[in-house]
Amino acid sequence: MAENRAEVLAGAAVLAAAIGFLAYAMGGTGLTADAGTYPLKASFRSVEGITAGSDVRLAGVKVGSITSLTLNPQTFFADATISIYNNIQLPDDSAILISSEGLLGGNFVELIPGGSLDNLAPGAEIEDTQGSVSLISLLMKFVSSSGSPDPAAPAAP
Repeated sequence: MAENRAEVLAGAAVLAAAIGFLAYAMGGTGLTADAGTYPLKASFRSVEGITAGSDVRLAGVKVGSITSLTLNPQTFFADATISIYNNIQLPDDSAILISSEGLLGGNFVELIPGGSLDNLAPGAEIEDTQGSVSLISLLMKFVSSSGSPDPAAPAAP
């Protein structure tokens, strides 16, 4: 009888640990419904490297996350919905852009606050956006421009 009780207690402990890990993982990826946020919208030319659940940062500090990304068939831009913590009130002339953590790091969404006295209302759209910059296209521009002669240079005699 004592063996059965020990097995049940060990199984309950393992189950409790698994539930704890699952709750922690869901909270870290933004899959939980957080009542302390409000939605904002933005439209990007390119959202390369960003997915639902990506961080939204202000001055390097996480202040929200991407909740959805959809393609707008009329504009062919990517429409993003972000959730921002309620204690962060952004001016209505703020900008939003996709930044990179480095050459090998991931991408995140960066907020740049404006100077307006009016704040963005929940559900408002951030108009000033900048999509992600492709590192490959930048390198290709550099390589192709470094191989061609400078048109402003004087011709050799």
